[in-house]
Parts: sequence; C-alpha cells; structure tokens
Amino acid sequence: MNGLAAFVKFADRLNDAVGRGVAWLTLAMVIIAFTVVILRYVFSLGWVAMQESYVWLHGMVFMAGAGYTLLHNGHVRVDILYRPGSDRYRAWVDLLGSLLLLMPVVILIAFASWDYVLVSWIKLEESREAGGLPGLFVLKSFIWVFCVLVALQGLSLAGRSFLVLFGKSALVPPLPGDEGGHP
Repeated sequence: MNGLAAFVKFADRLNDAVGRGVAWLTLAMVIIAFTVVILRYVFSLGWVAMQESYVWLHGMVFMAGAGYTLLHNGHVRVDILYRPGSDRYRAWVDLLGSLLLLMPVVILIAFASWDYVLVSWIKLEESREAGGLPGLFVLKSFIWVFCVLVALQGLSLAGRSFLVLFGKSALVPPLPGDEGGHP
C-alpha cells in the first residue's frame, strides 16, 4: 500500500508541476496575441508564424494541462449525487469512472493518434501555411503528452480511491497545495 501511495504522490506532483509550468505559456499567448493585434492594426504588419504561435501554444497548454485540471477536479462533473456522498461513495465513483470511462478513452486516443503523430515525426512535418512555423510534429506530440499525463492522473485517482476503500485513508497523500488530505 505504501508503494501505491508513493505512486499517487509522484503522479500528483508531476501533473501539478507540468500544469504550473505550462500555465506560464498563457502569458506568452497573451503577449503574442497583443503584439499581433498592435502590429496588424497599428503598423499594418503581420506574420503567419507569429499568428500560429499563439494558437499552437494554446493547444500545448490545453493538452499538457489536462492532467493538472483532473488533479484539481477542474473537469466538468455532475455533482448532484457525488458531492453529498460519503468518502467511500465518492471513492467508488472515482475508481469506476477512472478505470471504466477515463482509461479506455485515453487508450483509444493514444492508439488512434499513433500513426498520425509518428508519420508527422518521420516527415518532420511543418505548417501548411506559407511562412508558418516549422515543427508541427512537436505540436502533434502533445497528443501523446495528453495521454500520458491524463492516464497517470487517472491511475492516481484510482489509487487514491483504492486506498480509501481499503481503509488506508491515512496513506492518501494530500493534493499539492492542499494540506487537507484525501478526495
């Protein structure tokens, strides 16, 4: 059980660090978008690569931040029955939801995107737009980043639930930034 608690702590810390890191990309997106607007409407200048850059950053933030969002319960959830439920009830919902709903979807996305991303790497794919950014293959790789981080966080959620269901709530590590403890 200590190994499971260590895994939960590792996955939580990883997703928290990645989420906090990619959050800084939103500042870059705002600065770039502001610059694009000023250059276009004040100086009548524009570059496709600059416009693509904030769109690509948005995709990266969304994909890499999904595990962080799951860690901090930021995804849409129907709380009518979940919130008032006991810790054991919520643990069952989280365990079954993670294993029967989340994990199959993540695995499906990973398999469905395998050739898509791999071919992009083989070709070292670039933007289709004239003057666009090189390295589209890096952006497409964030599909796999999404799968890995969300799968890890889903397994962490299942692990937390498992510890609660088997009476090991004391082993459940607190969420990063929360000294309160379990789910």
